[in-house]
Amino acid sequence: MRIIGGDFKGLRLSVVGSGQPSAHLRPTSDRVRESIFNLLINGGYGDPVRGALVLDLFAGTGALGLEALSRGAKNVVFVDDGKVAAGLIRKNIELCHMQDRVTLLRHNALTFKNHADRSFDLVFLDPPYGKNMGQVALTVLQGCGALAAGSLAVWEENSQQSAPIGFDMLDVRRYGGTWVHILSLTNSDRDN
Repeated sequence: MRIIGGDFKGLRLSVVGSGQPSAHLRPTSDRVRESIFNLLINGGYGDPVRGALVLDLFAGTGALGLEALSRGAKNVVFVDDGKVAAGLIRKNIELCHMQDRVTLLRHNALTFKNHADRSFDLVFLDPPYGKNMGQVALTVLQGCGALAAGSLAVWEENSQQSAPIGFDMLDVRRYGGTWVHILSLTNSDRDN
C-alpha cells in the first residue's frame, strides 16, 4: 500500500496484508484509491481536495485521508473505533510526518458528533461492507452539521447503494468488487 499522488507519491504505508477481518480492516486498494482521486479531481467537481477539511470515517489504515493530505488537503480528521486501526493510522501519520495537520479520534463512526466549529468539505466513508453503516453514517453526519455546503461524500461498498434522504447521488462507479458512490447534500439541505 502506497500513496499514489501528490507530495508523498510513492511513500509506502504500514501494511495489513489482505486485511484483518476480525477488525473489519479491508484497505482500499491502490488502484481503487487512484481511481477515486482521479474521479474527484477530473470529474467536474473542480478540485475538492486542495485546501479541503477532510473527514475519513471508518478510516481503517488512514490511506484515503493521507492521500488527500498528499494532494493538498488542509486538515484531516480520522475516525475509527478499532484499536488495530488506530495503531495503523498513527504509524501512517508518522510516516508522512503530518502530525500537525491531523486529528485521530477513536470513536464509533455511527455516533459521530461534530464538536468542531467547522464542517467538512470532503468525507470518505469505507464502512464494513453489507451492514448498512454507510447510510446510517451519512444521516448522522447530516444531522450533526458535519457537512459543509457543497461538500462531497465518497462512499465505498460492495454493491450499488441508494442515496439516503437529503443527499444527491452524483456518480457511481464499479471497480472489481468495490462500488464507489459520490454524493452531495441536496440543494434544500445546503441552504439550512
